[in-house]
Amino acid sequence: MFFRQKNHHWLTFIFSILLTVLGLTATMNLPAQAQSTIKFDDFFLDKAMRLDFYMVGNAEEEEIIIQNIYQEDCWPESKVNLTNPFNYGHYFLKVYEVASNRLIYAKGFDCQYGEYKTTTPALNGVKKVFQRAVRIPWPKRPVKVVFEARDRQNLLRPLAVESIDPGDYHLLKETVKGGDYTFEVVKTGPPSERVDLVFLAEGYTAEDRDKFVADVKKFSDFLFEKEPYKSNQNKFNIYGVFRPSLERGMDEPRQKAYKNTVLKASFNAFDLDRYMLTEEGFALREMAAQVPYDAIVVLVNSKRYGGGGIYNDYCITTVDNQASLSTFLHEFGHSFAGLADEYYTSDVAYNEFYPVGVEPLEPNITALLDPEHIKWQDLLSPGITIPTDYGKEETEKLQAEMRANFQEMQKALEEAKKKNLKEAEIKKIQAQFQEKNKPIMAKIQAIREKYKHLEDKVGAFEGAGYASKGLYRPQMYCVMISSPKMEFCQVCQRAIQQMIDYYSK
Repeated sequence: MFFRQKNHHWLTFIFSILLTVLGLTATMNLPAQAQSTIKFDDFFLDKAMRLDFYMVGNAEEEEIIIQNIYQEDCWPESKVNLTNPFNYGHYFLKVYEVASNRLIYAKGFDCQYGEYKTTTPALNGVKKVFQRAVRIPWPKRPVKVVFEARDRQNLLRPLAVESIDPGDYHLLKETVKGGDYTFEVVKTGPPSERVDLVFLAEGYTAEDRDKFVADVKKFSDFLFEKEPYKSNQNKFNIYGVFRPSLERGMDEPRQKAYKNTVLKASFNAFDLDRYMLTEEGFALREMAAQVPYDAIVVLVNSKRYGGGGIYNDYCITTVDNQASLSTFLHEFGHSFAGLADEYYTSDVAYNEFYPVGVEPLEPNITALLDPEHIKWQDLLSPGITIPTDYGKEETEKLQAEMRANFQEMQKALEEAKKKNLKEAEIKKIQAQFQEKNKPIMAKIQAIREKYKHLEDKVGAFEGAGYASKGLYRPQMYCVMISSPKMEFCQVCQRAIQQMIDYYSK
């Protein structure tokens, strides 16, 4: 059965009564640690159950509709860590054994619909449909699967309940092999004791197979050059799945360029030209299921800059841009470890993605609601001030001057073109504005030198999560904002390490 969630307390109250009738309240709110005694073989077979479903709605209401339930050949995730210890994800999946009312599996996740809810069309009531899939270990006995969604206070509320009998003949047990070319790059141990990372081909034609294999090697090698992945190479298995597309590349709607590709990847997600995603959630998981996987990376055969990453879903990036490797590292931080964007100067489609006065879920940003007990308190540098002054306001004023000068130069150049001025005159205009910016740039550099001693310090630096004010990041530089050394900050490194340990122990 399914229930639509709206932002009304009485619906939540009714749902709570229904859950009581279903017998699910006994363990609904127990922390994951309380369920640590779950033994895999007591409750599950070594197979995966994949639930393909649609998420439908707008900013005010949402609904989950199961499309199909599939059996996959093995359970590649941990057989020890079954009730997720992380409080990440704007959605949660919880599995209860019917006979005992016991919570036997739980995991948080995000999805494209969760982002859509904060966009202007969704706020205006426009409904959209998104595909999503989640997996659970194949249960030995009937279970109830509870989907939960967070409200604007980040509290989990029941969204849908599905009763599943593993013996039901409606469940699809067809082979997951799709005739694609699959290969191992690295195999260090059993899937359930390793992080299983699969790369999927998008926009590679049949003759590009060797290029895809080389790209997988290039991107996985780059990953293991960076900490904490470098210190944990022996905890990873790496796979590739190649399915040829009819055309190279991906869709670019603003450029009116459309390509016939297997996963229909497209730029202009949420009307942002640089943001690339795929809405083919079912095909994505069907393609990945041909090998054991915990995390998915989609490589797109293009020179354009861009990508995207969604927690516990997938990471996607183009491969031939000069920034493709750094984009991959950043986006994989989202999809694998649940890290937040730490930048705050770029345009986004979201409206108050992080509500004011609510602590974000992600481990690497904070609203600093309790400065005495910041979430990375144990990593703070000795003697650091909270919040941490790093010349932000001075720098932003100077940057605003430079932007104003640039806009003034653009107008002057447009006028010069209208007057058909010679190239020498145009260069003269450009040189004048360059001279105008020199003292400003010198002041910015002086500020950077003044605060250079903070570059390796852990504190609370304002500006994160798309907000210039009110949200803070752990360090000045990090892959999740910008890093001259292409390094994750200490807080992000710890979060990644914890996720590696979760899958590999």
